[in-house]
Amino acid sequence: MRVADSGRVWLPALTAVSWLVVLISFIDFGETPMKKARRGFTLIELLVVIAIIAVLIALLLPAVQAAREAARRSQCINNLKQLGLAVHNYASQTTVFPMQTLFPTAQYDSWGWSYGWGLSLLPHMEQQPAFNAFNFSLGIFGNQNGNTYQQGNTTVMNMQIATLICPSDGTRKLPASPYGATNYVGNYGGPGQLAAVGTNGAFSGTIIPNGWYSEANLGPIGFESITDGTSNTALFSERLLGIVGNPSVSLNSGDSKRAIYTATGPLGGSGQAGAQQFIAACKNLPGTTTSTRSNGNGYTWFAGYPWHIVVNAYTHVGSPNSGTCTNSADQGGWLSFSGPFGSAPPNSNHSGGVNMGMADGSVRYVKDSVNPITFWAIGTRKGGEVLSSDSY
Repeated sequence: MRVADSGRVWLPALTAVSWLVVLISFIDFGETPMKKARRGFTLIELLVVIAIIAVLIALLLPAVQAAREAARRSQCINNLKQLGLAVHNYASQTTVFPMQTLFPTAQYDSWGWSYGWGLSLLPHMEQQPAFNAFNFSLGIFGNQNGNTYQQGNTTVMNMQIATLICPSDGTRKLPASPYGATNYVGNYGGPGQLAAVGTNGAFSGTIIPNGWYSEANLGPIGFESITDGTSNTALFSERLLGIVGNPSVSLNSGDSKRAIYTATGPLGGSGQAGAQQFIAACKNLPGTTTSTRSNGNGYTWFAGYPWHIVVNAYTHVGSPNSGTCTNSADQGGWLSFSGPFGSAPPNSNHSGGVNMGMADGSVRYVKDSVNPITFWAIGTRKGGEVLSSDSY
């Protein structure tokens, strides 16, 4: 319900109640006409007033809640616009978009973790002091030779950037506490079954000349690479934060959108039929299925891993607010953060859809009911699809 719609509900209701109170004041509940002195309300009058107050609260509460959610959604939209502006400023300086992760060309640690797009955008998000305080010679988490953890960057890594949190998420618990998290994630691209992994999203994934997926085009991209048009190509969307402590979450739980599950489906080269087959496999999991991981969503804002999608990215595979599944056939099923052949859709607590920042800086509201083919097309930057302005 929009704020304007809620006003149409409670304003007439308030007027009606006011007239009812006036009417009650003229009613004599059981007293004789000769008795003019009244010391207070009768029991019947008190019960009527209480009933009126109860009705008024019942009418106003949904309107107030809708107004509060509208304010939260407005803040969420503003955050996405700020991120879009930051990307445009970054691109104007470097001619390319920030990377999902800089692995392996930059300093890297812990089996493939490296700097993510959040760290790259700090100077363009009014966070220049934080960027200056980060010691890139120390890296993140631990070093590439083992589990030796370095503590030099904890001040920055433990920061929570307010712009990266959607107020509608409803939780203050960070999934990888004390590390800062993010509700906003970058577009990794459409189904891996349809196209070469990492080459079709606004965020190109990683710089790996000859990686596991035999990609030769995983380097940085710029606006010139978005041949589908910036207004029809997603840049950012949102995901609910994961759950601290990585507890087991059943699929029929209210927290299932915060967790990742495992399904089995075809890999690259299987095309549209293969993508639909995997989506169906994820959708048809029994409600008693328990999560593979529950703390992965938005794990950190400063780091990324090439094949751990939900840490700071999402995919255009399953529709918004559908289940998140990693593919057990992808790299032996060890990608518990969801891999490129899985489905990591955007999700939120907004009613019926998600906010999505486009590459031109605009923000659209994409409904859960969006046509799957259209949703895939929004996720590609060079798929050649033709989309009308009312397609989503």
